[in-house]
Amino acid sequence: MVAVKKQSVSEMLQQHWHGFGRNYYSRHDYEAVESSKAQAIFGELNEQLTAMAGRQLGEHTIEVADNFSYRDPVDNSVTDNQGLRLLFKDGSRIVFRLSGTGTEGATIRVYYEAYQPTDGVLDADPQQMLAPLFAIAQQVGRIHELSGRSGPDVIT
Repeated sequence: MVAVKKQSVSEMLQQHWHGFGRNYYSRHDYEAVESSKAQAIFGELNEQLTAMAGRQLGEHTIEVADNFSYRDPVDNSVTDNQGLRLLFKDGSRIVFRLSGTGTEGATIRVYYEAYQPTDGVLDADPQQMLAPLFAIAQQVGRIHELSGRSGPDVIT
């Protein structure tokens, strides 16, 4: 595409965002969290889910809060407990996932996504644009408080 369009990747991204808007995305990983603490975090979150729809948090209103299950479109098999989701009316979302695949403890992954329309802020730092969602995740998930962590180990 770079050779055919004779544009840089940055120029193509800017053109795309101005035509379709931009999805800001980030993932925060908390690695090797003591398993009992990770289970407590997810236990509390799971208990709150049914009462969260309609809740206003900062400038965001939760439309759906659920424990996501994946249905395979080919064989119709269902895989439960794929993440605790907060889906907001503006299309933003936060997903909490728990993984026990690390060498020690558990890994908590928190996924953040927010959309900006074509007339919105299209070229900002994702960490800055998603900061309000980070605050909401801490408010409802209390990861730092319950895990004893000051922040994530990995930010992508």
